[in-house]
Amino acid sequence: MLDKERGLYIAHCANGALSITGKMANRHGLIAGATGTGKTVTLQVMAETFCQAGVPCFMADMKGDLSGISQVGKMSGFIEKRLPEFGIENPEFQACPVRFFDVFGEQGHPMRATISQMGPQLLSRLMQLNETQDGVLNIVFRIADERGLLLIDIKDMRSMLDWVSKHAKEYTTKYGNISVQTIGAIQRALLQLESQGADKFFGEPSFDIYDLLQTEDGKGVMNVLAADKLMLQPKLYSTFLLWLLSELYSTLPEVGDLPQPKLVFFFDEAHMLFSDTSKALLDKIEQVIRLIRSKGVGIYFITQSPTDIPENILGQLGNRVQHALRAYTPKDQKAVKTAADTFRANPAFKTDEAIMQLETGEALVSFLDEKGAPSMVERAKILFPLSQIGAVTEGQRLDIIKQSRIYGKYDTPVDRESAFEMLMADAERQLAESVEEPTSPTKPTSPTKEEKKKPGMMSKVMKAVMTAITSTLAAVLGAWVSEKVSGKKSKSRTSAKERVVKNATSAATRTITKELTRDILGNLVK
Repeated sequence: MLDKERGLYIAHCANGALSITGKMANRHGLIAGATGTGKTVTLQVMAETFCQAGVPCFMADMKGDLSGISQVGKMSGFIEKRLPEFGIENPEFQACPVRFFDVFGEQGHPMRATISQMGPQLLSRLMQLNETQDGVLNIVFRIADERGLLLIDIKDMRSMLDWVSKHAKEYTTKYGNISVQTIGAIQRALLQLESQGADKFFGEPSFDIYDLLQTEDGKGVMNVLAADKLMLQPKLYSTFLLWLLSELYSTLPEVGDLPQPKLVFFFDEAHMLFSDTSKALLDKIEQVIRLIRSKGVGIYFITQSPTDIPENILGQLGNRVQHALRAYTPKDQKAVKTAADTFRANPAFKTDEAIMQLETGEALVSFLDEKGAPSMVERAKILFPLSQIGAVTEGQRLDIIKQSRIYGKYDTPVDRESAFEMLMADAERQLAESVEEPTSPTKPTSPTKEEKKKPGMMSKVMKAVMTAITSTLAAVLGAWVSEKVSGKKSKSRTSAKERVVKNATSAATRTITKELTRDILGNLVK
């Protein structure tokens, strides 16, 4: 709740209002707590406060509850009971300007990115590739850059992988071994990614980051991502949000210290971002979080326990809201102790004990002061939202989508010429050249030395025929001489001369046939 005296008023404790200092809001933050302790309502309250201050926000809606921020809230018994605690008499219930987005294009404006924009590092994480496969994927991206091939959608990536597989030997010396098996493994991972719906995310028109930095009537626009279906693919969800952060970091200019952020980015279920993530990618995430605040962007992680966040990143989260934690096991107790140690102690109570005693809507709160130092932790009650708590109807969602200023900008996919089309055209051209008949008669060429030395097929056949005839005549002559010397004819039904002629003829036939077969097969194999 924006208050002229209190600023970004978020919670109330025994010592008064607890507010986020505007120029410290881009120093990032954490909303933690067990399931059902009020994290989503806290997120909604903080987003509303930024909205009223003219700061746009981006948030993922896991269960559809945050869509209610687009509707005017109303009085309830719970809110009426809390009004005196906050010193509020007549709350002005109001809605926030909202734009709905959806990676799958079903519950909001589509959000797309090209394969090239995603890059090999994030794509490797998305497909859960091992180190060897990751290396080959980097080579494929490099070759695509060298050849000027655009990688826009999944069919471009698949075509590029296939082309590199066929020309792997050409790049082995320059980039190292590219095995067919590794390419096959990447292709299978790409197919699995496509079956999860990623083919709807990769493509054009790609999302313009500046569409997240809009205001309407002086209020910051709340960009709500429908994530109920996206959550079924945790890698796709976390990698997509990481891509958004990377795009913000690489696109936005340096602005230094501002009175308040240009954008606040709420990262729900933040533990998914850090699970099964390589050291190199963790280093990149840490770098983005550390430096993106100079671009005027504040990042607020929402998760169950501070232990879900790596220590190097946790230390950069200055604004903390800790809801209740349960400690039923030694591991849970350790998590409570870790959470308590991240706060600046308050002598009025023991932080670790208070964490387990907090009621729904109650939290331990510590924000950065004007000088950037964390304030002493306070046990406080979070304000109630001024917008609707709970999901909107499908009709209300559709009306908001159609009334949006960017309605129609991303709805129609564009499939321009890229790697797939260029490689297909190249393959068709090569095929046409290979089957094309010569248009002019060719001049006869003189035989080479090898051809002169090597007898042709007809010469071989003639040689075989002459050899067979000679053998037959010799056999017949021998039989005739033998018969004359003995002076007797064979008693057998067939004379010796006839048998010799028959056998010699058969041998000649086999010889000719053998030579013909050998020569024909030899010419076919050439």
